[in-house]
Amino acid sequence: MIVITGATGSIGRALVAQLAGQDVLAVSRKPADLGVRHAVGDFTAPETIGRLLSPGDRLFLNSSPFPAFAERLNEVIDLAAEAGVAQIVEVSVRDAAPGAALSAGPHGEVDEHLRASGVPHAILQPTGFMQNLLGEVRGDRFHGSWGTGGMNYIDARDIAAVAAALLTRPVGASGSYLLTGPESPSHEEIAATMTGVLGRPVSYVDLPVPEMAARLAGQGIPEPFATELATAQATLSRTGWAEITTAVEEVTGRPPRTLAAFLADHADAFLPAS
Repeated sequence: MIVITGATGSIGRALVAQLAGQDVLAVSRKPADLGVRHAVGDFTAPETIGRLLSPGDRLFLNSSPFPAFAERLNEVIDLAAEAGVAQIVEVSVRDAAPGAALSAGPHGEVDEHLRASGVPHAILQPTGFMQNLLGEVRGDRFHGSWGTGGMNYIDARDIAAVAAALLTRPVGASGSYLLTGPESPSHEEIAATMTGVLGRPVSYVDLPVPEMAARLAGQGIPEPFATELATAQATLSRTGWAEITTAVEEVTGRPPRTLAAFLADHADAFLPAS
């Protein structure tokens, strides 16, 4: 059985769809109709997930950060090891490491715990999600502190495709997979692609870190996270996040989706110009 945690998220839903016909158990905090067997499980209560696991299962481990994120996911890993699961495929983030900024720190703690668990595993380390762009465009513009450097984004459906391949083939050697999209445009170039695909002008407005932090705080992101996020935007495109790998194609047999293809598929989700 393949147990999918975070089943109602952007990766989880795509993974459930791509595993049609497999023996799947979708797990989320609240009941959901995903067209497969479903169980309620909450990472804040690791035992609710642990009791769903049986010897030989494959576990897809995925969650957005929350207080005590690393501690709770590490407990789930321990419960999975006790249950005798055959493999854990975990979604981490690029540059995850204990003590790193934002979610990369706790993700790094989980990665290290998984590597030491003795359970065969695959750690997926994607760049930014193209899906995150959906909520950033307001009318005809979006803002950031990215500067002029290139930034890589990947479609969550391609992350799911890698997970699906790893969860359905014979368990191989444990390792990490740096997952990227096929291009690393600047945010001005992203705006130009949006303009071409969406058929209306879209512009990118670059802001100094303090102004972007204030904007994020005004959107409800609390400090110090608003400043940390704006600071991360100002540094990521200068610290290797423009690097492109071939991992998606190597695992799935096809290249990852382009930004233009993603935008065409999700054109209706972008807010129209006012």
